[in-house]
Amino acid sequence: MDKRRVVITGLGAITSLGLDVPTLWDNILAGRSGVSPIESFDASQHTSRIASEVKNFEPTRFMERRDVKRMDRFTQFALAAAVLAVDDSGINFNREDRSRAGVIIGTGIGGLSEIEEQHSRLLSGGPRRVSPFLIPKLMGNAAPGVVSIRWGLRGPNTCVVTACSSGTHAIGDAFRCIQSGSADVMLTRGTEAATTLLGLAGFCSMSALSTRNDDPTGASRPFDKTRDGFVMGEGAGVVVLEERERARSRGAGIYAELVGYASAGDGYHITAPEPDGIGAAQAMTFAMRDAGVTPEQVDYVNAHGTSTPLNDAMESKAIRSAFGAQADKVAVSST
Repeated sequence: MDKRRVVITGLGAITSLGLDVPTLWDNILAGRSGVSPIESFDASQHTSRIASEVKNFEPTRFMERRDVKRMDRFTQFALAAAVLAVDDSGINFNREDRSRAGVIIGTGIGGLSEIEEQHSRLLSGGPRRVSPFLIPKLMGNAAPGVVSIRWGLRGPNTCVVTACSSGTHAIGDAFRCIQSGSADVMLTRGTEAATTLLGLAGFCSMSALSTRNDDPTGASRPFDKTRDGFVMGEGAGVVVLEERERARSRGAGIYAELVGYASAGDGYHITAPEPDGIGAAQAMTFAMRDAGVTPEQVDYVNAHGTSTPLNDAMESKAIRSAFGAQADKVAVSST
């Protein structure tokens, strides 16, 4: 059976650089940074006191006030980004077969702030003080669940949890759903809101974060010689994927076509990358093979780019391994 073609028809984003895609894109092109001193809690005892926080976010723009109280921040972000993406795509689910439309959204950590708040309640007031919404708010699959409920979508519905690659894997899984014929429309990507006291402390203890507290906008510079780690961030991005012919038949605007996907592991360490980049190189090589393209046909790589000494050196080796001589020509950056 021929593989069905998959396109992107809608974009939505809630980020520190903008609460919609046009604002986000303008700020990226202008070279602006979304990093600043942490304002949402007292981080004075942490070694890293900067983050990429979403500011001026009003969840009631996208959902009812009573629903806000039943969602952790990461789920609120996901739903808001999904609303923006669906609006951007122009799709009307009242006219669609909802059993052919699904949601796959990734998150690395889920409702960490809810865990912290309810644990504090438990210690101070006992079990009866713990909210009945604790479990529904903390679980990672709350995000795709809430998004599917918004439009009554009954197609594939899962949550991908693979740390920093959760959102990318979610897109890949959604791509496969449409490509294989198990869905016609998928809402997908990732969401995170783990910039909390505990989340920040955990990453600080790993010595993974930038400590340029006096120079927030100069922090997290992937592949820079003086890079010293990444910066905690939060937000969500959602894209609408559709089977190409149905998208064209409804006159949808098409941003891009997805043509290949692959994933791989390096079987090396739970956090540190394999120094030679074998797993990352394999993922890129297999993705190009899946897409039927050669390294010479690729002109841009959006890297993981954590701005840590280990990762960026590994990724550089992986790109050279996967692209060979083309590595000297391909553009690389990390948003």
